[in-house]
Amino acid sequence: MKKTLIKCNDVTLGYENMTVLEHVSFELKEADYLCVVGENGAGKSTLIKCLAGLKKPAEGQIELSPELARGDVGYLPQQTAIQRDFPASVREVVMSGCLNRSRIIPFYTKADRERASKHMEELGITHLFDRSYRELSGGQQQRVLLARALCASGRLLILDEPVTGLDPVITSEIYDIIKTFNKKYNITIIMVSHDVKTAVKSANKILHLKHSVQFFGSTGDYINSSAGREFIGG
Repeated sequence: MKKTLIKCNDVTLGYENMTVLEHVSFELKEADYLCVVGENGAGKSTLIKCLAGLKKPAEGQIELSPELARGDVGYLPQQTAIQRDFPASVREVVMSGCLNRSRIIPFYTKADRERASKHMEELGITHLFDRSYRELSGGQQQRVLLARALCASGRLLILDEPVTGLDPVITSEIYDIIKTFNKKYNITIIMVSHDVKTAVKSANKILHLKHSVQFFGSTGDYINSSAGREFIGG
């Protein structure tokens, strides 16, 4: 039986006394692939930040499995223009993901280097090892950031709009990569996406937000629900 990794219990989120999202309840198990959808301003990114531990709920509680230690979560936020121009090598960016894992020693180990090399090879970016991150294409940068997030992740990978601004071919490749890691390593995926038609082909669960939960359940049930038909059709 698969273990429950995350439980959201009646969570409400907001900024400066303004409620953004309220009464959110759901749970995810090992190897689930959740796609979070909804219109702009629905509270998707706010929830993602909360699940990543960057924001606390105004009300309610988020319960994490004891196995879901700090070192088991990889987080890929939306990129800013400043981040795209980050003056570091691909190696440095990918390796920095290992620093998120629980550790006592403050430097990279042989295991860290092997982990980074493995994920770079799987993402097809080994040849970019010594290239400057700022000189890469958008698709290459996203692969580098995915490799970094995977270095940080053992059980949970949180992705906020990972394909924004990418062309359709690169977008499809990134979705395929994410799905492969979900299946190959049983990593639980939580992904925000505007591309709901493509996302539902990969995810096994959908969370539809509009300042509260409009739907949570299996992808099949979502496609046949009123919320799903309206959103996908639109």
